[in-house]
This record gives sequence, structure tokens and C-alpha cells, in this order.
Amino acid sequence: MKCAVLDDYQRVAMSMTDWSTLSERIDIQVYNEHFECEEELAAAIGDCEIVVIMRERTPFRASLFERLPRLKLLVTTGMRNASVDLAAAAERGVTVCGTRGGGEGTTELTWLLILGLARKLTQENGALRENGPWQSTVGVDLCGKRLGLLGLGHIGSNVARIGQAFGMEVSAWSPNLTAERAAAAGVALASSKDELLAASDFVSIHLVLGDRTRGLIGARELGLMRPTAYLINTSRAPIVDRDALIDALRRGAIAGAGLDVFEREPLPEDDPLRRLPNVLATPHIGYVTEAAYRGFFRGVVEDIEAYLNGSPVNVLG
Repeated sequence: MKCAVLDDYQRVAMSMTDWSTLSERIDIQVYNEHFECEEELAAAIGDCEIVVIMRERTPFRASLFERLPRLKLLVTTGMRNASVDLAAAAERGVTVCGTRGGGEGTTELTWLLILGLARKLTQENGALRENGPWQSTVGVDLCGKRLGLLGLGHIGSNVARIGQAFGMEVSAWSPNLTAERAAAAGVALASSKDELLAASDFVSIHLVLGDRTRGLIGARELGLMRPTAYLINTSRAPIVDRDALIDALRRGAIAGAGLDVFEREPLPEDDPLRRLPNVLATPHIGYVTEAAYRGFFRGVVEDIEAYLNGSPVNVLG
């Protein structure tokens, strides 16, 4: 059987786990470059019965499933992937499996963005590299500031704990967050989303993308934030209205944004988010750590083995 591994940007897929148990059963082709065109992708992997995808780098919509009549197994890293049309997969008889593991990379990257924004890291590092002004900005202290969390799940709770270690006041809100859960994390429960946005110096998003969270932060919500406040999004881009955010950043309605997720990835070369001076952005690397990758690809091998043995595991949908 033929197997394609897509979007191995760092060229590490084959070294992150032991694939030898599959060597006599499948023929693996690894693709390092992203396919922008669905037709080109289908032409490249059309003869594959198994495809492995990394997170949401390549969406699998109904139109792509229709172009891949030989596909039998789709394995995605992680146990949730909003870019895979599970109904279309089921209709075409394709089994979709996920993988466990992930590490704490997103928590750590969230704090990289918060600290980088607070200490004007982009400006200061750029000035140092280009022989610009020595000490041209004044940093923002974290101690005593309010950190507002939209979402208090696993990642949100870890972000809260670190904020508390910095001496920040931490509050949280989400559609289903209870006072008991907030208290268990030592976090104040905001009375509403609007109250959290208006009162926070740093707002960090840690929500699952869904019907209730898509577009949750728009022009009205950004208008509630302080002009000295920062927005951090390491969750999913569509939670924030992109045009409203760019407008708020251009006008200085908020002080800045730390972004690791984008509606289109890779981000186009002419995208304003690449060049706005009050944006600190990274190319969706929250989950891109050695621990996460080793866990993901170990799970990929286990999923393929289980499928070939007639007992699929971690089936989604």
C-alpha cells in the first residue's frame, strides 16, 4: 500500500519515531512542500491508500475526498481537526484517525508572545541587529497587571498558573466556565466576556473553534479593550475577525497583538500582519516541539498498524 506524509516542513517525520514495523507493508512518500492547489495535491497522492497530515496544514474537504478514490485511511496528528470534513470521509468510506500527545509547547509559546510584546522584543532586537538606537522603548511590567483568559481548559489553566507566578491578576471567561472551575485554578471568574475585555491588560485566547466561538472577537469587542492592552491568539484564527483586528492595530485602538495562527497558512507574502509594527507573529509553531512531534508520529505509526491489522484506533467522527 502507498502512504503519503504531507507538509513535513522541517523534514523530520521519518526521524521522530520508528517506522520500521511498517516498512514491509507500506511504501511511504514524504512531501516537504505545501500544496496550494488541490488539483496538484490530488495528482501527487492520487494512488495512495493512506495519507498522513500534520494538524490543519492541508484541509481535507469533500472536493478533495472526491479526487482521491483510492484513499482508505487518513491520519491526522491530534485528536481534533476542524479542517477535515468527517461527513465526506464517511460517505467515501475513508477511516479518519487522530493521535494523542502534544506537550506544552502552546502554553510556552503563549508566554513567549506575551513577554515579547511587553518588552518590545521585535523593535529592540531589530534595532540591535541594524545598529539602530540603543534602548529605544520602555517595557511593560507584568507584575500587577491583569491577564484575561478566554478559555480555561488545559492550556488556559497552564497559562493562568504562569501568569500568577509573574504576580499578575488572572481572570477568565468562556461560555461554559463555572465559578467552581475558575476557583479550582485560582482564577477570578469574569462576569462576562465584555467585562474581561474591558478590564484586562493582556487578553489571551484558548478556546476551541466552533459555531459559538467563530468571530467571537470582532470590532465591537476590540473596541472594549484598552488602548494599552494586547491580544494574544495561539488558538485558532477565525475566533478573531481578521479585518477588525488589522483595523484596530493600524489605528492603535489596542497596543498590539501576538499571533501564532492565521486563516490562511502559510501567510501570504503581502499580508499586512507580516509588517504591522505592533504585531509579534510566529508561523503556527505553538505545537512544533520535539516532544509533540515524537508523540504525534509515534501515534501515526500506531494508527496505521492498527488499521492494517483490522482494528482501527483513535477513530474520529
